[in-house]
Amino acid sequence: MRQRAYGNLPSELSGLVGRGAELSELGRLLESSRLVTVTGVGGVGKSRLAVAAARAVQERFPDGVWLAELSSVRDPALLVLTVADALGLTDHTTRPPRTVLAEHLAGRRLLLVLDGFEQLVEDCAGLVQELLQRAPELRVLAAGRRPLALAAEQAFPLAPLGVEDSVRLLTERAVAADPAFGSGRAADPAVLGELCARLDGIPLSLELAAGRLRMLSPEQVLARLEDRFRLLTGGARGALPRHRALRTAIGWSHELCTAQERLLWARLSVFAGAFDLDAAEYVCAGPDVPVENVLDVVGELLAQSLLVREDTAGGVRYRMLETVRAYGAGWLESLGDAERLRRRHRDWYMGLATWCELDWFSPRQQEVAWLVEAELPNLRLALDYCLEDPQEAHLGQYLAGTLWFYWAGCGRLTEGRHWLDRALEQEAAYGTGTVAGAGADTADGPRLKALWVLGYVAALQGDGVASLSALHECREGAVAAGNPVAAAYAVHRMGCLALVSDDMVRADELLGSALEQYREAGELNSNVLMCQVELAMARAFQGELPAALALCEEVREICEERGERWTKAYALYVLAYAALDAGDPAAARVLLTECVTINHAFHDLLGLVLAVELLALVTVAEGHPAEAALLQGAAEPVWDSVGLQLFGSGYFNAPRLRCEERAREQLGAVRYAAEAAAGRGLGLDALAERAVRGPGRHPGPARHAQVPAPPPRPSLPHPTPADP
Repeated sequence: MRQRAYGNLPSELSGLVGRGAELSELGRLLESSRLVTVTGVGGVGKSRLAVAAARAVQERFPDGVWLAELSSVRDPALLVLTVADALGLTDHTTRPPRTVLAEHLAGRRLLLVLDGFEQLVEDCAGLVQELLQRAPELRVLAAGRRPLALAAEQAFPLAPLGVEDSVRLLTERAVAADPAFGSGRAADPAVLGELCARLDGIPLSLELAAGRLRMLSPEQVLARLEDRFRLLTGGARGALPRHRALRTAIGWSHELCTAQERLLWARLSVFAGAFDLDAAEYVCAGPDVPVENVLDVVGELLAQSLLVREDTAGGVRYRMLETVRAYGAGWLESLGDAERLRRRHRDWYMGLATWCELDWFSPRQQEVAWLVEAELPNLRLALDYCLEDPQEAHLGQYLAGTLWFYWAGCGRLTEGRHWLDRALEQEAAYGTGTVAGAGADTADGPRLKALWVLGYVAALQGDGVASLSALHECREGAVAAGNPVAAAYAVHRMGCLALVSDDMVRADELLGSALEQYREAGELNSNVLMCQVELAMARAFQGELPAALALCEEVREICEERGERWTKAYALYVLAYAALDAGDPAAARVLLTECVTINHAFHDLLGLVLAVELLALVTVAEGHPAEAALLQGAAEPVWDSVGLQLFGSGYFNAPRLRCEERAREQLGAVRYAAEAAAGRGLGLDALAERAVRGPGRHPGPARHAQVPAPPPRPSLPHPTPADP
């Protein structure tokens, strides 16, 4: 039976007010229609209603209810990747992401919630149309300012709240902000009703007004709103009243802000999605908003409902509602300061990526993975900015290359390939300066780095032609530029490609040569250790187990000394391979249990599936063929994402084939097929739990397989701007 997956809906922070009828109607529509789109003006509550409706019907969808937030996506090429991310779907192959997504959804009964698609309405409509055609059990609930205009669509226009519900919402939010409002300061119902009527019952407007009731009486708020209303509606005769009311409320809040609050509001609009205080201080501070004031000003914007606080696993972050952000962005443009702020935003995330790359080779590796995941929308925005100007292509190449650890180590090969291809397509001059960071010791450093990273990513995707092309260009360019480090990386990745292509003699030669070049250059990081592990794999596959053991024991020792875990997992895989070959399945199980735990934490599907299949072979050797068959079946969907079988690697596929042969022999074909089928429905989390728990143990939480809650974000120094 397929594991029940409830999806990724956020927890409910505050209840809906006055939307009971709408919730019921949406539930009814989702029974009869496969595509329902909640439409309405910004701030009317589309997103909150859609999430609440999805939560109310989630029991109908055994494969879960999944929310894809699209408001920060501007590049159509990232639309499919964002939806796939929301579904927890990873694919390492070169198959079109749309195909991968459609194949994943085919046969699944789930609800996909798409929120904030209006900036990509045509692309989103095309994607939804294709998914609905190819996945007959799929239902889509969308929320945006306009319909998708598809034949199968059932539009659900969301009206503002009525006066009674508006007063209730305003009062509840005012009391939440200041309990004295509901007890010691009773408000005149007529004044509250008039205030809500002026704001046309738009929830965002009401919440902004509620924030002001901490400082002003309802009468004062109404009086100020009157002034602002007349001021802002004079030049917008054709606008709908509710659009005018929304702009009135936001503009009125803007007018009531102090000068520093207005400036920070405008400057914070350069962020995509959420951001943290460190980023806000670096990007937005200046003589007019000193860095020491940013925290207090953020607090004031938060108190006025202009910012939303998010308590995430990685720490406190802040987000602007899209309507509020758009108002701030317009103000920033009118100040003529947008370009400068975008450059500062780019500089911060260039520096952040640099520090994360350095911290990847440290005990903070897991924290780095969480941090980059949280900052992905802003990193995308920085990459886009770099690649808008051909004269700054070198910065885009540097940033895309610097994130190699995320693309390769955290299951993001497809997105990494997208940015690397874009960055390397720029043919303009790269400038005469250098960019700080590893491998950037010449003017060509960023391009050379992007080339070897592309070669690495393409090799892991099974695209040998693209990989060799990039790596040969990198090596030739490195020799011409006198850059021995870049040359070493190119040779290393050629060896990696030979390894997964089963050319062990060539892999041994190239990886050994790269390791010598790294040592001569004084290079030591996760890449160098991975080169040593890959060399150990080549030798183990050739039967040279003592040499392989010596290489991996050294890697494990360095990893434990430095706190490096990602490369350590691959070293443990080789050590387990050797232990099993030596007839010690118990030792192999201990090694592979840790290996699975690490790979699952980093979402490294390649390492995970290799470890699980070797663990299945260990399991059958221990006398548990049914459990081994189940693990084999659970690994199959992971292979569909990883795609390594496309290489036809006899060496990497050998544990699976040997396990299947032995388990079939002991169970019989029918029993084996049944156990494998049960395994295919486990899902990644359940697979990791099952693998770590081991056969014959009572079901229960797998402490080792679960990703621990991250500690507070590491204190990173403010990076020096890459391009002041």
